[in-house]
Amino acid sequence: MCTLRRFVLWLDVPIEDVTNKKILQYIDALLDDRLQPKTVNSHLDSIRGFYEYLRDVEEIPIPNPVKRGYTLRLSRPLPRYLRDEEVAKLFHAIRKPRDKAIFMLMLRCGLRVEEVAGLTVGAVDLKRSKIIVEQGKGGKGRIVYISNDAFDALIQYLRVRPSSRAKKLFLVEKGSCFGKPISVRGIQKRIEYYARKARLKVSCHQLRHTMATQLLNADADLVTIQDLLGHTRIKTTQRYCKVSNLKVQRDYFKAMEAVMERLL
Repeated sequence: MCTLRRFVLWLDVPIEDVTNKKILQYIDALLDDRLQPKTVNSHLDSIRGFYEYLRDVEEIPIPNPVKRGYTLRLSRPLPRYLRDEEVAKLFHAIRKPRDKAIFMLMLRCGLRVEEVAGLTVGAVDLKRSKIIVEQGKGGKGRIVYISNDAFDALIQYLRVRPSSRAKKLFLVEKGSCFGKPISVRGIQKRIEYYARKARLKVSCHQLRHTMATQLLNADADLVTIQDLLGHTRIKTTQRYCKVSNLKVQRDYFKAMEAVMERLL
């Protein structure tokens, strides 16, 4: 059914008598019919546009009852992370030292694909097992740390890294662009290739999500995870709490044990 037709059929007052309150009632009616917020917003856009047409084209002096603020907030999808067996399956499919190092840095250091592509050789401090991310999201720099398996993957790559004057760490290894820095799209194509090979649904960003979830389940502080991921707001990091049930489960039973001990 056309959105405007649905609205007109629902109305119990003339179009020119529709008020803000009536629009709010209509929103409730749409939600009662189990329409998703995105669909409700589409209905509101149509109604708002209809009243703008009456005013601007037909020159009918009628106020628009659909205020700009009448938009339902869309829920953001929770970050999807890889289970341990999926991580093992993915890395079993990765044979190239360069690619293994790239995706291990995403998984263990929480680096974004743009940050990995932008890494320079000088930013990696193997002696102190840390990496300086000079240009993170929003131009913010930060320090991340290298786990033992990521360290080994980096060493294996550096041993076979093409000789080049390029300052970037990860380079193209064949074709006309040999020796030049690998691009963001180049890295994304590699994860798409390995995802097909391992028969998994995987993206670069999911490796970052996986790192955050694993740290949270290992009882790392939320503020620590925030710093490592380079989140400006703690609210962004808190989204991982909704997908990390293991920590919630442990905290619940630990707290309940303390409660029951006091009752004995």
